[in-house]
Amino acid sequence: MTGARNGGAPAAVLCGLGAWLPPTVVPNTEVAERLGVTDDWIHQRTGVRSRRRVDPGTATIGMAVEAGARALKSQGHGQADAVLLSTATPDRLIPSCAPEIASRLGLTGVAAFDLGAACSGFVYALSVAAGYIAAGTAERVLVIGADTMSAVTDHEDRTTAAIFGDGAGAAVLRAGRPDEPGALGPFVLGSDGTGAGLLGNPRGGSRTRYDYTAAEPRPYVRMEGRQVFRHAVERMGAAIGEAADSRGWDLPAVDRVAIHQANARICQALSTRLAVPEERWLANIDRVANTSSASVPLLLDHSVRDGSLASGARLVIAAFGAGLTWGATTVVWPELTPGE
Repeated sequence: MTGARNGGAPAAVLCGLGAWLPPTVVPNTEVAERLGVTDDWIHQRTGVRSRRRVDPGTATIGMAVEAGARALKSQGHGQADAVLLSTATPDRLIPSCAPEIASRLGLTGVAAFDLGAACSGFVYALSVAAGYIAAGTAERVLVIGADTMSAVTDHEDRTTAAIFGDGAGAAVLRAGRPDEPGALGPFVLGSDGTGAGLLGNPRGGSRTRYDYTAAEPRPYVRMEGRQVFRHAVERMGAAIGEAADSRGWDLPAVDRVAIHQANARICQALSTRLAVPEERWLANIDRVANTSSASVPLLLDHSVRDGSLASGARLVIAAFGAGLTWGATTVVWPELTPGE
């Protein structure tokens, strides 16, 4: 499904950015020893050198509050009309985490809810926020992506143990003009539920309930790596091309591409497939691994800080995740400073 701007409706303009990572760094050497492999074995297959892990007592809400506060500071004040949280690892199933996050940020009374689209969730949430703004429901929306993947990772599983990390990132969107820097869109979103079994956590829901007994299998994420890789390249490749075309951009001439940091080899495959030079693909997977919903906003924040993403750059953003879900959008990068 492809979205389009609605006549004279306001566009959603990016005006704030923030991120937060747990202080504990887990290098490949620590993971490799447990798995019986080497640092280079992990890096060659994933691009990951290290990841962050929350300390006891910290979880998704805590990280989301930190990232959200930085994004609000980046926009210049602490106001927003709605808070959207994208996460696959909420602190609890009921109630949603977003209302508590909003209250901790001093935004009690605003609309707030969680959104679940796994690693594509932040792009999905941006599109929902853009819809709120276009409809006049909100003037400013705080969008947060946060995941505590260490809580759902089997640290003895070679397929997933080295891939995931914890973190949070956030952005603020405001109502503005579709022709100004920072205006997002159009959005390209899609899903394929026939692939639901390829990646995810099947336990703990209403169908397969978790009994919390020693004999019960732990509710860990499982992944069919090769099939997920293939779908990620195909689905994101098509979405990136459609998003650029909808904006009227020649894809090989875009300045930067920011995709969900799942595996460095996905970036390499897409670079070849789409004829966009690899140096134009933003990357931070080596430092943070796959942080699920936090991946895209963390990447944007880090790329602004290290100078690889500058104002005026024509940027395509894309993500792919469990569900299967995928999404993409475009933006001419605005002048902004991530919040500290």
